[in-house]
Amino acid sequence: MILVTGGAGFIGSNLVAGLERSGANDVVVCDRLGADDKWRNIAKRDLADLITPEDLIGYIKDNAKHIEGVFHLGAISATTEVNADVIVENNFRLSCNLWGLCARYKIPFIYASSASTYGDGSSGFDDNVDRTHLSTLAPLNAYGWSKHLFDRWVARLLEIGSKEQVPPQWVGLKFFNVYGPNEYHKEGQISVALKNYREISSGSPAILFRSHKPNYKDGDQKRDFIWVGDCVNVMLWLKNNSAVSGLFNLGTGKARSFFDLTNSIFDATCITPKIEFVDTPLTLRDKYQYFTEARMERLRKAGYMTPFTNIEDGVRQYVQNFLSTKDPYI
Repeated sequence: MILVTGGAGFIGSNLVAGLERSGANDVVVCDRLGADDKWRNIAKRDLADLITPEDLIGYIKDNAKHIEGVFHLGAISATTEVNADVIVENNFRLSCNLWGLCARYKIPFIYASSASTYGDGSSGFDDNVDRTHLSTLAPLNAYGWSKHLFDRWVARLLEIGSKEQVPPQWVGLKFFNVYGPNEYHKEGQISVALKNYREISSGSPAILFRSHKPNYKDGDQKRDFIWVGDCVNVMLWLKNNSAVSGLFNLGTGKARSFFDLTNSIFDATCITPKIEFVDTPLTLRDKYQYFTEARMERLRKAGYMTPFTNIEDGVRQYVQNFLSTKDPYI
C-alpha cells in the first residue's frame, strides 16, 4: 500500500496516476475534495481508499504493517495565505507527526518542501541539509517559511537525534515552478503556463509583470520551470531506490525567462504573440522571486540521470495533449 497525502491535488494526483501506471495496486489518497471540481483529478484512478486528513494519523497506526511508503504532498500551498497559525498546523506540525509515525513503523517517507524556502535567492539554491547552511535562507512568505521550518527540524533531528527517530528512507523535495495537468482547481495559484494559456486562447494578450528591479527587463525575470511529469519520474525513482535519502532540489537546473515560457505557449497554440505588461501587485512586490535555478548536482550524484523536459516540449505537451482537448485531466 502506498499512501499519498494531497493525492487529489496537482502534483499528488499526477503521482497517483504515475503509481498506477507503474503497477502499484493499492494506492490510498488522503485529501479534502471540497465543493469544486477537484475530484476530477482522481476520477480516473482505481484507488484502494480515500480518507480525510482528520483520519490520517489513525489510519497509519491501524494499517502501518501494510504501508510500503508515504508521499506527503498535502499542504496549504497558497503563498498569499496570511494566517500563519493555520499554515504551521498544516505544513509543519502535521509533517512532524507523520515523520514520527514513519520512523516508529519503519515506513519510507518522502515529503514536499519548496523552492520558496530560498527566498530572494541571495543565499543561492544549494539543497544542503546542513543546519548552518539552512540558517542562511530567508523565505519571503509564511508558506515558504513553514516548509523551511520543517527542513530545519529534519536537519536538527538528523544531527542530534537517534537512528530510531529517522524513517528508513527519508527524502525532502524542493519543488521549483511546476506546471502541467490537474492544476485547474488552484485558482490564483495556477502556474504562469496555465494562466497565460487561458489569456491567449481567449484572444487576450498574455499578461506579464513589469520588472521593479533595474537589473531585470520586463519579462526577463527567470524561474526554473519544471514539467510535472518529470517530478513524478523522480518520485517513482526514489520509491524504487530506497537507499537514497536526503534533501534534494527538484527543478531542471536551467532558469528560463517568462518571455521564453510565454512564447512557448504562442508556438504551441499557433497564435501570433501579443504581450501586455502590468505592475506587480503591491502585496506581492516584496515577496516576488525574480530568479530561481535549482542546483541539481546532489540528485544526479544520488543516481538520477534521466534528462529533464525543456519548457518548449513541456508546454507543447501541456497544450496539445491536455489544455486543447475535451478532457484536460491526466
